[in-house]
Amino acid sequence: MSVLVVGLSHKSASLAMLERAMVSGDALDKLLRDVFQAENVAGTFVVSTCNRAEIYADVDKFHGGVAAICELLARHSGIPLAELTPHLYVHYEDRAAQHLLAAACGLDSMVVGESQILGQVRQALHAAREQGTLGRALSDLGVRALRAGKRAHAETGIDRAGASLVSVGLAVAAGRLAGADAEGQPAAGAGSLADLSVLVVGAGSMSSLAVATAARMGAAGIVVANRSHDRAARVAATVSATPADLSRLPAAMAAADLVVSCTGAPGLVISAAAVRDALGGRAPGRPLVLLDLALPRDVDTGAGRLPGVSLISLEDLREAGPAGLPGAAARDEHVAAVWQIIAAEFAAHASADRAARVAPTVVALRAKAAEVVEAELARLAGRLDSMDARSHREIAQSMRRVADKLLHAPTVRVKELAGAPGADSYEAALRVLFDLDPDAVQAVVRADAGLVPWPGEEEWR
Repeated sequence: MSVLVVGLSHKSASLAMLERAMVSGDALDKLLRDVFQAENVAGTFVVSTCNRAEIYADVDKFHGGVAAICELLARHSGIPLAELTPHLYVHYEDRAAQHLLAAACGLDSMVVGESQILGQVRQALHAAREQGTLGRALSDLGVRALRAGKRAHAETGIDRAGASLVSVGLAVAAGRLAGADAEGQPAAGAGSLADLSVLVVGAGSMSSLAVATAARMGAAGIVVANRSHDRAARVAATVSATPADLSRLPAAMAAADLVVSCTGAPGLVISAAAVRDALGGRAPGRPLVLLDLALPRDVDTGAGRLPGVSLISLEDLREAGPAGLPGAAARDEHVAAVWQIIAAEFAAHASADRAARVAPTVVALRAKAAEVVEAELARLAGRLDSMDARSHREIAQSMRRVADKLLHAPTVRVKELAGAPGADSYEAALRVLFDLDPDAVQAVVRADAGLVPWPGEEEWR
């Protein structure tokens, strides 16, 4: 089996295409089950965010796996396969593993080094594990990716070189509100929210980050609006902000300079009509900036065409390019350091993966040796009725030690050779020399794939 990833991201598709391809909730559960049940797939998980929709799978056939996954992604997204295919990329085996490690470290994100993707990968792995679709191979790779991401943020300055999507969005919005001077340069105070009122719509993790970032940028007042007043109150309490009900959204927008929306709702949350109503309660000429960080989008694009209203979308942030992001000049050094971490973690993963590939043969060999020893002990006990229990234990221990010592060298050697050219032939030779039953080896493979819990489970926490 080999790891395969098929997906599309902000690098290969437009925001509109990513919006259509995004799956979540019950739709994500159905996609996971359908991919898992595909003929060539032994395990799968899906990373679906505002920047990417990627299906990772453990497959036994490359072409069969790609065809099945492409067809299922098209079916579940509702995008015709012919329209979807030009935006898809495919990585296989080592490239697939390296891609996940880089993505978890934030190197494949719209904002290089952002940390939200690490939580999103963790959530994707958890969802697949809950659905029973993950499998041992992807579990191990997932743990390795989470470890690489944690190391990247703990051991390098990638957090300082890059910035979260929320931070970048708020910085761009602050620049819009500050305006520009006569020569078109950002006015003094750009990048600060001092003396400005901010309305955050939503109370999820991204909304909480937006509230904290707005407070750190000096916002004069922050209001948190959500359908659940209790959740809005909990988020607002973290920075002494004011909670509000979503039913009073137009009035809340009328009092705000900046509206940040990131609810994750399936449909529009802020309509053009609601923004028009809000403008009626504002002083003439007072600008309003709408920052839509949601996918699917929260804000009606028509709202951005209203007088005095500026709408910033994820597409706008992407088009700004790396040069417009904080820390771009210092980023290369930190990115290089993260790539060193990725290389080290990939090497460790590859070594463990090679050992895992021969492990079923080694386990089957030791099981067969144990069976032979037990059979001989039973035969000896039948022939020597007068042998006392103490002598029987001594003989049994000696026979097991002999078997272990004889098997130690070949089993250690076959693990060492697992990554060498012709590794399959070494494993095959071991099976032939010791006359191992292929069904016994496959039984170990199947049992190993279903083991719960699995090593490294603490990495989820």
